[in-house]
Amino acid sequence: MKIIAIGRNYIDHAKELNNPVPSEPVFFLMPETALIRKNQAFFYPDFSKDIHYEVELVIKINKLGKNIAEKFAHRYYDEVGVGIDFTARDVQTELKKKGLPWEKAKAFDGAAPLGTFLNKSEFTSTNNIKFSLEKNGETVQLGNSKDMIFSFDAIIAYVSKYFTLKIGDLIYTGTPAGVGPVVIGDKLKAKIGDKELLEVQIK
Repeated sequence: MKIIAIGRNYIDHAKELNNPVPSEPVFFLMPETALIRKNQAFFYPDFSKDIHYEVELVIKINKLGKNIAEKFAHRYYDEVGVGIDFTARDVQTELKKKGLPWEKAKAFDGAAPLGTFLNKSEFTSTNNIKFSLEKNGETVQLGNSKDMIFSFDAIIAYVSKYFTLKIGDLIYTGTPAGVGPVVIGDKLKAKIGDKELLEVQIK
């Protein structure tokens, strides 16, 4: 099982970090050890002083595929969930200055809390899924899949040019604007619509 994470997939988020808006999907990989399941706590790592939350819709691949045409990509997932992509922003900034890969800042142990999934039949359209993140009871991020630069199907088609997708693979599809730091003691709650699917305590 692999985790594929899409960066800069919402225009407002790219702008808030002064990043260029991409002309094709930007993606990186995370190991399985990045996952936190079952609402377990996130332990603040000692290599960073600036961990940021990024809430994302997550799709789970349900069949083997390679070089998938975009028009058929909807057949390769039937569940949509929500997750958080924690980023060591200070570490990432230094890596970007040097032109180095982001994995130390984005793929460390515990960087990818994962909530429960909903069957996509619950949505009128996968191109209109509202999701949000609360920090300590205050909404800090609001997103909708209709605002993604690259849709779920476009992401699957693009990524599958490079990597064979396998059953159980996860794709974190990017975060909207509103990212920010967490500190020990914070509590995060992620929702799709009004359904709370993930809770993470920062310890």
